[in-house]
Amino acid sequence: MILTEIARLVDGELAGNENKLISGAAAFDEADDHEITYASRPAFLKRIGKSRAGAVIVPRHFRTEGKNLLGVDNPQVAFAKIIARFFPIRDSGVGIDSKASVGRDFSSGKALYVGACAVIGDKVRCGHQVKIHEGAVIGPEVIIGDEVVIYPNVTIGERCRIGNRVIIHPGTVIGSDGFGFALDGGKYIKIPHTGIVQIDDDVEIGANNTIDRGTFGKTWLKKGVKTDNLVQIAHNVTVGEHSVLVAQVGISGSTTLGRHAILAGQAGLSGHLRIGDNVTIGPQAGVAKSIESGQTVSGSPELPHRLWLKVSRIIPRLPDLLKRLSKIEKRLKTLESKLTK
Repeated sequence: MILTEIARLVDGELAGNENKLISGAAAFDEADDHEITYASRPAFLKRIGKSRAGAVIVPRHFRTEGKNLLGVDNPQVAFAKIIARFFPIRDSGVGIDSKASVGRDFSSGKALYVGACAVIGDKVRCGHQVKIHEGAVIGPEVIIGDEVVIYPNVTIGERCRIGNRVIIHPGTVIGSDGFGFALDGGKYIKIPHTGIVQIDDDVEIGANNTIDRGTFGKTWLKKGVKTDNLVQIAHNVTVGEHSVLVAQVGISGSTTLGRHAILAGQAGLSGHLRIGDNVTIGPQAGVAKSIESGQTVSGSPELPHRLWLKVSRIIPRLPDLLKRLSKIEKRLKTLESKLTK
């Protein structure tokens, strides 16, 4: 594509050679003369002169000499759109593979693809342009919306609901039983889980997630939620709109997250909590109590982030502080003994 075509694609302002031919996209330090890259942070903007890229996407009002620049409101978003144009997702085609197994009373819209060894249960409903890849298992009475991509070896349990434009990456299990047992004397009795999982529109679920069905009712991922790989979401959890769960996050049963929450890697949340809107929880945090909207917390147990930074700086000094405190205590005892004589 020439730069004028790329500018139209992302509604950008072009400065430089508008007829420059671009044939790919690459990272800032790896892009060559035929490729486009992006720079949004000051550290990269300062180094634009050293970039070999044929063009650089920058914040809209940024200017520098000697480079082909494409100014946009959000360079990262624009770059994502351009990558998608240069590297389109492989089209799996349409049709049901002869090695797939499809149950009774199955219905689907246009342009369905079902890969080899996929298994679809009875009374499953699919919308238009659904892609169910090899080895996926779709339980009975599952409902799937339009433009859904289900990658290999995904399992979706019976009666679960999948919205439109949902992407589910390999190995994820949706609708497994929650971890619920009742102690009866010296043994545990399994609590049946009769609920479902509901995944709303525009959700993307990473590889090897486990999302448990509700004991009753539903476990619910609302519109626009994004999860990384290896995320565990327990029974009856609700994840608010456009929240992000990073790798190895674990959320215990019946906890509710508000909108635009960010849970960093390996954060763990206890059950029955209420996490407000726009909350950020730091990596490896252990959250044991509810958090009001707009808060940022870190540590285990969780603390306000600024306080946690102060505490974390003190911890390495504790052995030395303990020695100094012991010396002070000895001196006090010596002084007290002299005063009592």
